[in-house]
Amino acid sequence: MEFIVIAAIIVGFYMAWNIGANDVANSMACAVGSKSLSLFWAVTLAAICNFCGAVLVGGQVANTVRKGIIDTQAFSQDPNLLAQGMLCALLAAAIWLNLASYFGMPVSTTHSIVGAIIGFGILEAGFGYVHWDKFGQIVASWVISPVVGAVLAFLIFKIISIYILSSEKPAIAAQKGVPICFFVVFTTIFLSIIYKGLKNLHLDLSASKAIVISVLGGLIAAIVSKLVSIKKNNCNEDLPIEEQLVNVENIFTVLVIISSCTVAFAQGANDVANAIGPLAAIAEIVKTNAVPGEVPVNIWFLVLGGFGISIGLITFGYRVMRLVGMKVTEITPSRGVAANLAGMMTVLTCSKMGLPVSTTHTLIGAILGVGLARGITAINRKIVKSIFTSWIATVPVAAVFTILLYLIMSNLFW
Repeated sequence: MEFIVIAAIIVGFYMAWNIGANDVANSMACAVGSKSLSLFWAVTLAAICNFCGAVLVGGQVANTVRKGIIDTQAFSQDPNLLAQGMLCALLAAAIWLNLASYFGMPVSTTHSIVGAIIGFGILEAGFGYVHWDKFGQIVASWVISPVVGAVLAFLIFKIISIYILSSEKPAIAAQKGVPICFFVVFTTIFLSIIYKGLKNLHLDLSASKAIVISVLGGLIAAIVSKLVSIKKNNCNEDLPIEEQLVNVENIFTVLVIISSCTVAFAQGANDVANAIGPLAAIAEIVKTNAVPGEVPVNIWFLVLGGFGISIGLITFGYRVMRLVGMKVTEITPSRGVAANLAGMMTVLTCSKMGLPVSTTHTLIGAILGVGLARGITAINRKIVKSIFTSWIATVPVAAVFTILLYLIMSNLFW
């Protein structure tokens, strides 16, 4: 096995580790912030869900360059040049994620790898070979996804608050409203899994079949919640209002845990490509000495990526979980459900419309939305400012890191 492939395997694992430590750690932020799960169990469940998502439905093919951000024809005469650039881009993106994780800053892994590839593309091919229209869509997603997530989360939590939490008898309102919440959440979960995950298993379900299956799943969940959850949590209208609210929030605890696990599963399925996609491309280039379009992903690469993500979550993910879940705004189980549901709805809708969005940006926007539902003072503006700054810095910093690494490695190894 050639040196560059061995190096790519090591760097791919390092990238996966950082994906788990940063991007994927966001998935459990609402469960941790609402105290629905301890940090230990949040990390454990996220690691399991991410590994399963990465290995089971993590994609069987990968684009040579993520999001088609540069024209690979520029390297058709020297494919090894592309392999070297991909290795540097992967390492640069991983280093940036590592730094962001150390400071607890949630950034997008997709934007990191895209920025890194742009840096290499500009250095070796020139500005003309960068697809700036694609980059423009990514920049637009910085605004679109968090804003849409925030608006949806704001509206969802306001509905929950008005019709359940702020009613004269929350216990009675919960008996009517919570099954509806279960229906909406589980219907969205099933749709997200079918459209964002099971498509990689080539089940090829039509839109109508997917909707029917999702609605049936939602109805079953609503019935179960009516028969089990509400009764178990003693939603008694004769209790004091404070106790009724505590019991109602306990019901939402189930939803915030399940929805957080779903987000973790989906992120494992989607984000593993940021680590093993370039790795698979490098291996294919070395094997064929040609620039491939899409390449088959070895199952062992998926296992490597899933394992790396899980290790990253376990060893370093707590930093981002703690900041996003506890320091942006106060989160309760009902607010966590609103944020997770808004995040899933936004990602699902934008994906079907072909709009590139970041799960990280969307989820943080949703958390801001539930915070704003209680007023601007409920938001830690200092933390939010630092998060936004890290988002803006991601693409240029990753690009600069790539250029520096490529120049160093060119002098030392190539």
